[in-house]
Amino acid sequence: MSDIHVTGVSVYITRIPVRAVHSHGIGDFAGHSHNVILRLDTDAGIVGWGDAAPWAVFTGTVEANAAALHTYLRPLLIGADPFRVEWLLAQADRTVVHCTEAKAAMEMALLDIIGKALKTPVYNLLGGLVRAEIPLSFSIANPDLAADLELAQQLHRDGLRLFKIKTGFAGHREDLLRLEKLRRTIPEDAELRIDYNQGMEPWDAIRRLRDIESFKPTFIEQPIPAAYVEALAEITRAIDTPIMADEAVFTPEDAVRLVRLQAADLVSIKIMKCGGMLRGKQIAAIAGAAGIAGYGGDMFETGISHMAGAHMIAATPNISLGCEFYQATYYLQEDLLAEPFPVRNGKVVLPAGPGLGITVDEDRLRKYTVQTLS
Repeated sequence: MSDIHVTGVSVYITRIPVRAVHSHGIGDFAGHSHNVILRLDTDAGIVGWGDAAPWAVFTGTVEANAAALHTYLRPLLIGADPFRVEWLLAQADRTVVHCTEAKAAMEMALLDIIGKALKTPVYNLLGGLVRAEIPLSFSIANPDLAADLELAQQLHRDGLRLFKIKTGFAGHREDLLRLEKLRRTIPEDAELRIDYNQGMEPWDAIRRLRDIESFKPTFIEQPIPAAYVEALAEITRAIDTPIMADEAVFTPEDAVRLVRLQAADLVSIKIMKCGGMLRGKQIAAIAGAAGIAGYGGDMFETGISHMAGAHMIAATPNISLGCEFYQATYYLQEDLLAEPFPVRNGKVVLPAGPGLGITVDEDRLRKYTVQTLS
């Protein structure tokens, strides 16, 4: 038991403009990113920050996650010892179902407090540093492909070597044309990855994916809807290119099923899907025991949750395929961090400061807040 207690819970619903439309197999994302920012105050004067980044067609809604934090989890947090993270997460699961983004925000704010109290980075609370830099991937998702190709060339000059192209939203012929243009545009030392976001029908996926294999992608992510896990296993057996599961794995229990069915070669681990860094590490451990490597996926996040994901990856050997924490730097019109999210030479660089190692620009937070719940 510590001598620190949570004394205040503030929930901010934000609306931050984004730079372009991003199309996915399950729908478009455009206009603004809607996030739920959490601030926890303590009687020690330490503040912890969290970010819930839902997407209604993927994980959940802004409204549900704001209500989860403000109405259901606030009574649990007020007066709580922030060091009792696992107990608080278990209580959160008993208090409100789903809302994994809210629980991820709660966990990152608690770990931010603990790290600051102990004067150590969050990655040390998760097992210690495995890697200090994480290769960054950018998603080619703008339906205006010319604009994204120009951006990809700029990012390559900046040191990025991982590019993931979104497919499955404009038809197979268009996918092949876009892939051909991308492969001609980015230099050969750049790695090409493909993500369908469930955009294929199971019945003709294998035939079409064999066309896609000619571009020699590193992996193909979630080609078919998540519900068809047995069909995903058949695709994994039929296709030479490694298949990555994303929407098919939200929880550690899903990871057990994935391993049992041998349904994928790789798995995308997102703290918004699973409910935080600790659950993400559980998924990575289950996958790793079966020889399945992990990738650091994300939602439409601010630098706050990007940094939480980076701490998880930094302390988890099996999440070895890089990360896609590009939104704070290359997609949001403006991030909420006082200092830019640390991307250098195409890699996310872990900070050495205590907690998450971030400072939130509270003036900027107020600028983009559309509703405050406190």
